[in-house]
Amino acid sequence: MANRNNTNQKNHTDELLSRIEGQYKKLSKGQKKLAEYVCNNYDKAVFLTASKLGEVVGVSESTVVRFAIQLGYKGYPSFQKALEEVVCNKLSSIQRMEVTHGRITQPQILDSVLQSDIDKIKVTLSEIDQVVFQEAIDTILSAKRIYIIGIRSCAPLAMFLNFYLNLICDHVTLINTTGSTEIFEQLVRIGEEDVLIGISFPRYSVRTLKALEFASNRKAKVITLTDSIHSPMTLYSSCNLIAKSNMVSIVDSLVAPLSVINALIVALCMKRQKEVISTLETLEDVWGEYQVYSGDELNRVNDEFTTKLTDAKGNSYE
Repeated sequence: MANRNNTNQKNHTDELLSRIEGQYKKLSKGQKKLAEYVCNNYDKAVFLTASKLGEVVGVSESTVVRFAIQLGYKGYPSFQKALEEVVCNKLSSIQRMEVTHGRITQPQILDSVLQSDIDKIKVTLSEIDQVVFQEAIDTILSAKRIYIIGIRSCAPLAMFLNFYLNLICDHVTLINTTGSTEIFEQLVRIGEEDVLIGISFPRYSVRTLKALEFASNRKAKVITLTDSIHSPMTLYSSCNLIAKSNMVSIVDSLVAPLSVINALIVALCMKRQKEVISTLETLEDVWGEYQVYSGDELNRVNDEFTTKLTDAKGNSYE
């Protein structure tokens, strides 16, 4: 269900810039220089420490810290986190690639990317709300019908979740997102007993947001998997699973969201062990009968232990 009280909530993406605008007249001369630099170069400022930002602008590190506090943040780290939110949504794919290229050298790529993914999983683990996680499990288990939507880079996450939910629950539908009007046609029967699981990360999909709004207006339950409580996705949901995604890259890092989906699937399997085991036993028989996996063919060859080589003339050799 939608958080109606959040309908008029200011998008966190523009909060920092709004604070700067509101406080500008009260800032000191040095702080105004910082404000102008941040507003015009947020894609560069986000990667600078307080001392480095001060050096670039020509003010002291203490001036930078006081600037952050003047804007209402607890300190520079909080200010920088808010700046990340701005960059996350403002940069185009080309700009993201340019920034990444400027930060990482070729030999550092593997270590840098994998370490970044590790860090995001750790942050997700420390910040995710266990109560909300349990609420998501209960909501899915009690739903009459389950709908899943994820667009563009989030589509593989939606497909992965759909594959496993179909082994656990009945009436699971992955929304086909090839056209915006088709989304509503597929959701036309959604109601109070149903749930829509929406997955979206910056830059947020408008089609996903409209689907969540559509489901919420029909009093269906809505679960979101997104990157922040300030994400526009949360406007239509009271059950929000938060997972950190990569901020600047041409490739969206969705390792942490996938880990949350894995945890969700395992938790659901634990709740419905008997049903899942029964389904898997049936599937194993089907897979074996129709040789779905190549291992079935390899096992049969190994049992017969017959290996033949055939030359161009058709002669065979044991």
